[in-house]
Amino acid sequence: MIRHGTNGKIGHNGLMEQDACKERRAGLMALIGDAVAIIPTAPVRNRNNDVDFLFRPASDFYYLTRFPEPEAVAVLAPGRPQGEYLLFCRDKNPEREQWEGRRAGQENAVAEYGADEAFSIDDIDDILPGLLENRSRVYYSIGRHPEFDGHVVDWLNEVRQKSRAGVQAPTAIVDVDSILHDMRLRKRPEEVAIMRRAGQLGAKAHVRAMQTCRPGLFEYELEAELLYTFRKGGASYVAYPPIVAGGANACILHYTENNAPLRDGSLVLIDAGCEIDCYASDITRTFPVGRRFTPEQRALYDIVLAAHGAALAEIGPGRAWPAAHDAAVRVLTQGLRDTGLLKGTTDELIESGAYRRFYMHRTGHWLGMDVHDVGAYRTGDGPRILEAGMVTTVEPGLYIRAADDVPAAFHDIGIRIEDDVLVTGTGCEILSEGVPRSAAAIEELRAEAF
Repeated sequence: MIRHGTNGKIGHNGLMEQDACKERRAGLMALIGDAVAIIPTAPVRNRNNDVDFLFRPASDFYYLTRFPEPEAVAVLAPGRPQGEYLLFCRDKNPEREQWEGRRAGQENAVAEYGADEAFSIDDIDDILPGLLENRSRVYYSIGRHPEFDGHVVDWLNEVRQKSRAGVQAPTAIVDVDSILHDMRLRKRPEEVAIMRRAGQLGAKAHVRAMQTCRPGLFEYELEAELLYTFRKGGASYVAYPPIVAGGANACILHYTENNAPLRDGSLVLIDAGCEIDCYASDITRTFPVGRRFTPEQRALYDIVLAAHGAALAEIGPGRAWPAAHDAAVRVLTQGLRDTGLLKGTTDELIESGAYRRFYMHRTGHWLGMDVHDVGAYRTGDGPRILEAGMVTTVEPGLYIRAADDVPAAFHDIGIRIEDDVLVTGTGCEILSEGVPRSAAAIEELRAEAF
C-alpha cells in the first residue's frame, strides 16, 4: 500500500489534468454523501488465440483518474480519514514489464496519478469489504462489466455477515451512471481543448481523402489515407471503424467492409473520426469520386447542406435538444418534395413519417469520450435543454436506394454531412471546422486530385 505524501508529485500526466480529475472526483463525492463509489476500468479482451485487442480504459474510469492501465479499480470513499480516493492497480513487475511494457505500480499511482492511497489489485478482495462497512449505499454500474459484478456482490455479502458484530452493510446498489454521466455531458475547458484537437485532426484526414481520391482506387485505399493522417497527427485510436462507402454502399448507414472499387460518376461517403486522449471526433463528408457532382447529386447535396445549416441555427444555450433535428427534417422533406421524390404537403409528409424512407436516423448525438456519448436526451417530462459545454454532432443525410418509383438518375445516392458542435455561452462552435462543406468548395479541392 502507498499513501499520498508530501513528496508525491505529478509526472507525465500533467498537473492540470490531475487537478481536473480531482475536481471531478470531489464533485461526484459531494453528490453520493456517505456512500462508496466503485469504478473499475475495462478488462483486456482477447482477439484471437494469444493476441488481445488494443487496450482502451473504460471512459468513466478514465474520466475520474486518467489512469491508462488495465486491471485497475478506483474507489471513492467520502470522509475517509486515511484518504478518499483509493486506486487498486497492478504491482511493478520487471519480468512482465520486459514483455508487456512499463507499469505505474502503487508508488506512481500516488505520485503521478493523484491517488490518496494505492493498493495491489491482488489485495482487493481483502481490502474492499472493509471500505463498505457502515456505508449507506454502493454506487456501481451493474451490468457494465458483468465479470466484475460478482466481486461486488461477494464483498457486500461479506459485510452483511458482520451484522451481529454491529457492522452495518450498504442497503442498496445505486447506478453511478445516473450522476457520473450527467457530469460528463458538460465538458470542461480542458476537455473541449482535447476535442478541438481531435476535430481538427479529423478534418485534416478528410481533406487528405478528398485530395487523393480518384476513380479506380478501392475504398480501403482512402481508409489508409485516413489512418495514416490520424496516427501521424498523434491519435492513438480511431474513434470507431471508418466508413468509406462508394456508390450504393453509401446507402448502408454502418457500412464497414471498405473493399469496393470507387467508380467515376458516383459519390463516396466517408464517416471517420479519431480519438485523442480518449476523446473522439466524428465527421462525415460526401464528395464525387470524379471531379464534379452530377446535377442530381448536386441537387440532393444542396438539400442536405441546407438541412445542416438549419440544424446548426438551432444549437445554442436554452434551445431544446430536438429542435435541430426538427429543423433538419423540415428542410429535407421540403427538398424531397421539390425533387419529386416525395409527394404531398411538407406538413403531411412529416406527420406521417414518409420522409423516413430516405432519412431514417436522428440529426445528432452527444459526443465526448464515447462516440455516442453518455447523457440523457430527456429530463423529467421534457426534452433536454442545451447548455454551454455540451457537444453534439450535426449529421443530416439522404439515402436514395434504387427503386421502381425513383428516377434512375437518383438511384443509389447516399449523402451525409456531419460536424462536431460545441454549445457555447452565446451559440455554438464547430470543432471539426477545416474541411469543406459546400459543393463548390469540395469540387475546388477535388481538382487537386487530377
